Amino acid sequence: MKRALWIALSAVLFFPPSGKTQTVDEIIAKNALARGGLDKLHAIKTLRTTARISEDDFRATFVQENKRDDKVRQETLFQGMAQIKAYDGHTAWQINPFGGRRDPELISADESKTLIDNADVEGPLVDYRQKGNTAELIGHDPVEGTDCYKIKLTLKDGDVRYYYLDADSFLEIKYESQVRVRGAIRYTETMLGDYEQVEGVYFPFAIQRGETGSEERTTFTVDKIEVNVPLDDSQFSFPASKAEAKPSAAFK
Repeated sequence: MKRALWIALSAVLFFPPSGKTQTVDEIIAKNALARGGLDKLHAIKTLRTTARISEDDFRATFVQENKRDDKVRQETLFQGMAQIKAYDGHTAWQINPFGGRRDPELISADESKTLIDNADVEGPLVDYRQKGNTAELIGHDPVEGTDCYKIKLTLKDGDVRYYYLDADSFLEIKYESQVRVRGAIRYTETMLGDYEQVEGVYFPFAIQRGETGSEERTTFTVDKIEVNVPLDDSQFSFPASKAEAKPSAAFK
């Protein structure tokens, strides 16, 4: 009996049950692995995403360019005009011809929050502790019939995201954002799908975003993702002249 008891205890100690509860760090690590692994994610130095935007009758071309560390530039081309938003790691600025402004102007800290969040090349889940974020596993929650792990990520500025990771693939299929702007919280949700591999990393090629509770959605259909393309630091910085404020080569 002693031998049988020792074998039973050994099985528990050295071969724990496969159905044991996973920690938030284990799930986030599996998410990074599912996307391609930390080495490949860290190897991304620059990123260019070209997509088509649609919202009701509105159609436009959208290009987002990222460069480490924390640089991002977004351009929306519509009827020959380009709206530009950019952040160089310190300063956020925009050119908004759709609002009648053709000269570059600074963006307030509150209004630039979403833009700055998009400056993170691999996203805030990867290396979340080093980025000053905190993570908590809420449990399971289905999204359109798919069982998901739900993770609460509190960003270093206090804003919150709830991530829904497919329990089988560990890829993100949805996240909800709570962003405080001028004392009020904006609630939005983003759906992610049609993952494709580019340079060994999986990216979502279908993205839908809108306010929580609203049926209106902005759809981004990604046409191309380019990894480690040459990007000059100057295109992220506040322009010193009108010549520097022109749309980037991505639209040419």
